[in-house]
Amino acid sequence: MKRKPTVFGNWKLHNTLKDSEELARAIIDGAAPYADRCHVGFAPVFTALCTVAEHTRKSTTCTLLAQNGYPKPNGAFTGEVSFSLIKDVGCTGVLVGHSERRHLFGESDELVGEKVESALQTGLTVVLCLGETLDEREAGHTWEVVDRQLTSAMFHVPPALRDKVIIAYEPVWAIGTGKTATPLQAQEVHALIRKRIEENWLAESAQSTVILYGGSVNAKNAQELFSQPDIDGALVGGASLKPESFLEIIKAAAESAATK
Repeated sequence: MKRKPTVFGNWKLHNTLKDSEELARAIIDGAAPYADRCHVGFAPVFTALCTVAEHTRKSTTCTLLAQNGYPKPNGAFTGEVSFSLIKDVGCTGVLVGHSERRHLFGESDELVGEKVESALQTGLTVVLCLGETLDEREAGHTWEVVDRQLTSAMFHVPPALRDKVIIAYEPVWAIGTGKTATPLQAQEVHALIRKRIEENWLAESAQSTVILYGGSVNAKNAQELFSQPDIDGALVGGASLKPESFLEIIKAAAESAATK
């Protein structure tokens, strides 16, 4: 089964309302030539979601994602935003388990699993983020960590909803550091993830699941990363804040479709 290349931008804690709107419009317009060959989306800050949604609703090019969400639908949870509210704003997907949520805000594998289940039940596509720290890699525990994060998050996902999960492998040591896993390092982990999906669920699920790479992806290294058989695109951080660099990555992903 041929998987459609996918590129998502995570804008993190950047951009005013005006900046977010201008960036979204530039990406929507610039990505139009690749719409049939590449799935494109971006995740602005919460305060910009409503405004940016006005543009993505009219677009056949780009989709809107949230950077995070809370698994309870409502209640006394000051400062949190539920997945149903995220969907109500106009998002079609959400990032779950990003390394910054795990390591800066202490989100456990159990909480990530709850978020995955809740987001899927709400009807959102989940971008499930996995990845090891530098210490874990140097100790030889990369696959142990990634496998634990994957299986714990997917344990309660019913078969009917598994096709709504996109995996993003993002080694923590490569996020915002300028360091990037080599294409072969990334491919090795992506292949193991796909193999585990096949072992735990179905071969059809393994072949249809989109697996992205995240970690200092830029216009210079994107093409080589996307040439690997199990790397289906990217979750892009810093390079997604500038339309020129983000569009170059989108172009590289779209062109990779012809070689796989």
